[in-house]
Amino acid sequence: MALFDKIRGEFIDIVEWLDDSRDTLVWRFPRHDNEIKMGAQLVVRESQTAVFVNEGRIADAFPPGTYPLETRNLPVLSTLKGWKHGFHSPFKAEVYFVSTRQFADFKWGTQNPVIVRDPEFGPVRLRAFGSYAARVTDAPALLRELAGTDPRFRTEEVEGYLRQLVMGRLPHALASAGVPLLDLAAGQHEMGRRLAVTLTADLASVGLAIPAFTIENVSLPEEVERALDKRSQMGIVGDLGDYARFQAANALEHAGGAAEGMGLGMGIAAGRQMAESLAQNPLPSPASEGPPPLPGNERWFIGVNGEQRGPFGAADLPGNGLTPESLVWKTGMSQWLPARDVPELAAHLRDTPPPLPPA
Repeated sequence: MALFDKIRGEFIDIVEWLDDSRDTLVWRFPRHDNEIKMGAQLVVRESQTAVFVNEGRIADAFPPGTYPLETRNLPVLSTLKGWKHGFHSPFKAEVYFVSTRQFADFKWGTQNPVIVRDPEFGPVRLRAFGSYAARVTDAPALLRELAGTDPRFRTEEVEGYLRQLVMGRLPHALASAGVPLLDLAAGQHEMGRRLAVTLTADLASVGLAIPAFTIENVSLPEEVERALDKRSQMGIVGDLGDYARFQAANALEHAGGAAEGMGLGMGIAAGRQMAESLAQNPLPSPASEGPPPLPGNERWFIGVNGEQRGPFGAADLPGNGLTPESLVWKTGMSQWLPARDVPELAAHLRDTPPPLPPA
């Protein structure tokens, strides 16, 4: 029995791959010195493709399904082998299983800033990062161009190649997008979709495709971000004059009763600022204010022997020492003038006798 078990063990009846990893693109069936029995079962599961390689040449590729390995399923292989004993004897061939599912854990990021010309801000340096997914679309092409005879071809072995391809395409995509900087976030999805289409066309020759490309973030230099923050704050504040008056009023409210120290200083400074703002932008007069004084009720001041007297009505000036040489002043006059030079007082000077002649 042991001899027959050994003989049966040398012939493989089931060829399959149970993938227990998350990063294997290609896995070679471990035939070793065993031969595949003619009529054995080939099991190809969903998201897999099986590729037979005989004597260094790709014989055929099998999509998901179960196949008995016999002449009608392996016409190319049978031609290459040319078995002398018919097609019931065992044969030796390499079987590669290729995973066709999406591998969505690829990351990308700009190592150096990408300079773009923005219509509003001029030349700007951008950095970006994100992720993308890759999928095998042509298993024989992948074996020929990238995997070769590697018994376990992992995603890390192709990641560097994909990243270089992405970074070669990204600067052109950002520069030619034609999207203003402030609207770039809204256009990231469409830009990622276009990049996925472009990269898929570039990778067609090696049997790969990029079904999804995501731009997670596009960042600006710190100085540009600070300028944008200032611009946003100014937009929120609105009219700066109104904002200054509002801040001054709040400062007075909080510092109003302070009698010493910083509170008093802040109150005085805020009051001065509010006064200056009101001087430049005076508040409208309330509608309830009374009319100005009636004409003829001016109040006069008179200088007698170097002494200021008043205020008096114009009719009261003669009784208080008014002479043509007396200096007089009222609101609106720029300086003191002799009474004879003020036309409004002419009537009151006629009743005033001239000074006595010297003795």
